[in-house]
Amino acid sequence: MSLIGYVGAALTSILVSIPTLHLLASVTHAPVLSFAARSIASFSALFFCACYGVAASIVLRLVGYGGLSQWTTARAFKWTMWTLTGVEFKVNDKYGSLKTRPCVMIGNHQSELDVLMLGCVFPPYTSVTAKSSLKWVPFLGQFMTLSKTVFINRTSRSAALAAFSHAAETMHSEQQSVFIFPEGTRSYANTPTLLPFKKGAFHLAVQAQVPIVPVVVANYSNVLDVKKKTFNSGTVPVSILKPVETKGLSKDDVDALVERVQKDMAEELVRISKVAEKQGVAKA
Repeated sequence: MSLIGYVGAALTSILVSIPTLHLLASVTHAPVLSFAARSIASFSALFFCACYGVAASIVLRLVGYGGLSQWTTARAFKWTMWTLTGVEFKVNDKYGSLKTRPCVMIGNHQSELDVLMLGCVFPPYTSVTAKSSLKWVPFLGQFMTLSKTVFINRTSRSAALAAFSHAAETMHSEQQSVFIFPEGTRSYANTPTLLPFKKGAFHLAVQAQVPIVPVVVANYSNVLDVKKKTFNSGTVPVSILKPVETKGLSKDDVDALVERVQKDMAEELVRISKVAEKQGVAKA
């Protein structure tokens, strides 16, 4: 069988298994089957969009628009996931903060579903940071490398600082923004809470003298609860806060900056999660 044949067979199996599992879930009233169906759909969408991203990154680099690679791939993932899972993130950017460029964008990190959040939020000319081990994941790693991901070696402070220094230079030379999850890991929270923030994103913003744009995602534990193996469709509200300027600040100001931004984000998280509760997205 040719490569195209294998891909076609795999795609057919996926498209058949997803509605089959949903049908079984409705008959047996077993939420774990819906969890399985949407999980298969999500990982399949991620794989195929990563493949698309590799091709798009190569083409965009060749024509001088490499900075758009993650934006176009993120949008492809957004619409693929909406089609296959019925999940989307509705963005409220009332201050026009997503037009700020370059900047350091930061957001709360609840689960693997936040990859979809990036697909809905990402403005053009933005890239993520990621742990260096992801560089070696097939297709995803190649896409991230080609699309200007900032890889961070978390086991080496000197290597991490060097990566941030290079990122600061790139942000100005190519007007490229960076998205970072300051909690450093997924919280899997079923309440509107934040883990303590790490300071890397704030040091980068101060070093580059660019604004910080906070992104606050409502708690969505009724859409995805990994621990309880539930995965439902739904629309998750997202608030984009006002940009926080860092011009004139130094490394001595970072602690106060972290405290201020985390406080603002925590307050907005509580507010927007109450909206999500009324919509059935978060647990009451």
